[in-house]
Amino acid sequence: MNEEYQNQQLPEEEKHEEIKPLSTMSPISAAFIALIGIFLLYQFGGAILTLVIFGLNFEKADVNAIRLLTMGGQILLMLLPTLILAKYVYRDNISIILRMRFPSFKEIGAFALGLILLTPLLQNFLYIQNFLLQKLAAFSPFVKSIMNSLDQLDALVEKTYGSLLTSHSVFESSFIIFVVAVIPALCEETLFRGFVQKSFEQKLKPFWSIFITAIFFGLYHFNPYGLIALIALGVYFGYAAYTSNSIFVPMTLHFLNNFLAVVAYMILGKEELINTTATKNDNVFPQLISLIIFSVLFFSYITYVKINYHKLLPKHSEEL
Repeated sequence: MNEEYQNQQLPEEEKHEEIKPLSTMSPISAAFIALIGIFLLYQFGGAILTLVIFGLNFEKADVNAIRLLTMGGQILLMLLPTLILAKYVYRDNISIILRMRFPSFKEIGAFALGLILLTPLLQNFLYIQNFLLQKLAAFSPFVKSIMNSLDQLDALVEKTYGSLLTSHSVFESSFIIFVVAVIPALCEETLFRGFVQKSFEQKLKPFWSIFITAIFFGLYHFNPYGLIALIALGVYFGYAAYTSNSIFVPMTLHFLNNFLAVVAYMILGKEELINTTATKNDNVFPQLISLIIFSVLFFSYITYVKINYHKLLPKHSEEL
């Protein structure tokens, strides 16, 4: 009998309590060591690699070399340390802690449809959030000064990613998608929804495990205006990982999210991407109505999926 499929038949509160991976240290400590240690390694190690390879003339470096460095940095400084730490802390239980269960296509499709509903919801939220920030800045010099600093950081990030996403051929576009969509989905989800969230789940309630992991996921991306939206996206990825008990589901969602953003940039240009800078439009009523509609649709759909999730499992698992 397949133990992983059998685990899927348990009630929501019990299915993740049946298997407790043996660890060499506190799972909570392991999670924070991964979050803080890999963050420092990825940021400072990446900065050192950049200086060693490109020197101080980073802006004049070949864009393909920067793409290779970005990809290599995620693999060597995020994915590899996560796997090493998982092997050290959980020894022979790596497949359990990293949720190495292959889901059905129905499971993936169900959560992908949820992502389709969540994306416009977050787009409208960002629009309204930035509108309110702009209005607040008009009355508060302190808020305005903070927003000016955030705008500069946002412009720097946009400039950096803009050069990475600019394509002149089909081959280059494919390479960009691999670097920006495939590699982050593999590396980041292994760290966050695999090692970190699963470690938290050994000691904390599912909600807190998902939420804490999502907060760090948002902070990792250095996107001040998009922080809340990124946290919300992380919560959805975490919920998908917990419900399916498969790392491949959030990996697929992460890939789709990044892939659609890259395609939108290539086809429509940067002005058509989700705008994270504050808007100056005085009319947000359409966005507010749209936010309410998509919120109702999204949460209704997630409730439906939760109730009927057993129907999405492979048929042979229902016979066990």
